Amino acid sequence: MARPLLKIQRYFRRKPVRFFSFILLYLTAGSLVFLHSGFVGDNSTGANGGRDPLVASEMGNRVASSDGRRVGMMGRVFKENRRPTPRRYGPPWMKGAAGKDSHDWRARGGDYTSSWNRALKGRNAKDLDDGRANYIGCYIDNTAKRALRGVSFFDYKKMTVFRCQDNCAERGYLYSGLEFGAECYCGHKIQAPNASESECNMECKGEKGNLCGGANRLSIYRLELSQESARRYGSAIFKGCFHRPDNVTLALPISAVIQNMSVEKCVDFCTEKELSLAVLAGDRCLCGFPTPHFSLHEMEDEEMCLHRCHGEEFESCGNDKYFVVYQTQVQDNRCMDRHFLPTRSKQLMALASFPGAGNTWARHLIELATGFYTGSYYFDGSLYNKGFKGERDHWRSGRNVCIKTHESGKKEIEAFDASIVMIRNPYKALMAEFNRKYGGHIGFASQAHWRGKEWPEFVKNYAPWWASHTLDWLRYGRNVHVVHFEELKRELFSKLKDMVLFLGLEVAEDRLLCVEGQKDGNFKRSGLRKLEYDPYTPEMRASIDELVMTVDAALKKRNMAGVPKEYRPTSR
Repeated sequence: MARPLLKIQRYFRRKPVRFFSFILLYLTAGSLVFLHSGFVGDNSTGANGGRDPLVASEMGNRVASSDGRRVGMMGRVFKENRRPTPRRYGPPWMKGAAGKDSHDWRARGGDYTSSWNRALKGRNAKDLDDGRANYIGCYIDNTAKRALRGVSFFDYKKMTVFRCQDNCAERGYLYSGLEFGAECYCGHKIQAPNASESECNMECKGEKGNLCGGANRLSIYRLELSQESARRYGSAIFKGCFHRPDNVTLALPISAVIQNMSVEKCVDFCTEKELSLAVLAGDRCLCGFPTPHFSLHEMEDEEMCLHRCHGEEFESCGNDKYFVVYQTQVQDNRCMDRHFLPTRSKQLMALASFPGAGNTWARHLIELATGFYTGSYYFDGSLYNKGFKGERDHWRSGRNVCIKTHESGKKEIEAFDASIVMIRNPYKALMAEFNRKYGGHIGFASQAHWRGKEWPEFVKNYAPWWASHTLDWLRYGRNVHVVHFEELKRELFSKLKDMVLFLGLEVAEDRLLCVEGQKDGNFKRSGLRKLEYDPYTPEMRASIDELVMTVDAALKKRNMAGVPKEYRPTSR
């Protein structure tokens, strides 16, 4: 044995370059095996594996990269894996076994359309009269004069009937139409004649079995919009009918007389002037921003504005005394600047809520109203990428104006000096959290999830947590300010003002008015895709109603207003 080893030693003495080459290859192979094990282990955790979505997307985009870039990518992934495991939330009694369930939420994101379509696989869209959309027919279309003249978009790989409907509904259009199997058009009215049904014969690119128009032929659907979606006109949002302000020039500094006035012409004019309000007053179009001189807080009966537009007989253009107001796509930048606190705060302020109760929305409102970032007890890469820069900060850093948390234990609650507690109708909150859990922040759970075992199990575990969360914060919280989601939505200006004051900050009225125009943020689900049935069984309702009354009694015991009327069993 010694003789062969001696020969090898003499060989490498004569060949030092080969020796070092052998050592280098050995170390490289070992490193790659180690990296590969980390890469495979990370993939096993789910679609995103808990990584920052940016890293996950780069992985997808670099599959065909060179070997050198692959090694660099894998090194990045391995580095990402070494980050501390983010905090997870879930019902307190599930935390012992919550390793899988409590944070499926981090792994379940992506395109909700695909899960919806899988649940409806094999059903023809023309046969679906489910309260969302009705098939109207096949219509002629041409590039010179479109049948539907609103927005349009194309997807030559993944276009589906429901994806087109959702996009048009979200923008408030009454009709959606599909052409060439991959093109989606939206509009408020159909401006073309019918064609033979046989001419709409092209399958959707992303959905076999459903037809998406044909060559210069549109398969058109009439959308059953939610009330909120119906208040839109294309990309503009209908704000209502308002009395003429005392000083029109000061309130709305830009104006023009437009021949053959229509909503579209005024909206386009104000958009070009980079102003967020388009105001129609007969044949005059006025533009501006919401200000104390024209705050849009005192809405008039819409009948006062029923004055036909000269350029569009089905539209109202208001008159000299009552103005029709639309919000354009122009961003009001008066409330868009955000920063970390200039000096680290010694007071920790919680923004606490049950999941699905509007915490992310409340963070959006607070950041715009105050100009300061909010932080989080957790880390969610998708929220960070959406602009919540405080998401990466440690929750005790003191650089954020308040901290998002879903925790409800005594120790966790007592870590905060004061708290804003968000409460939402449990029937709405449970459905919102179920949609987020199985469809992402703005996606939807599929019909298979709603009708399967997941929904009953979810209600069984999460409904008691809805009540215990509020009860714990009322019991252990040092200084608690309760905000009901529904009241914040109805009375945004006054309720948000109270929240800002509770945080110990000054209130800027112009900034709050700006927030009203940007209130939705990036986390709002389309108004089209609603369940066509009540997912709650009588047994579920009896249990939840009892929990509602328990929370109502606890609030009143603290000399606070009870839960809003729509929560209570007698109100349904």
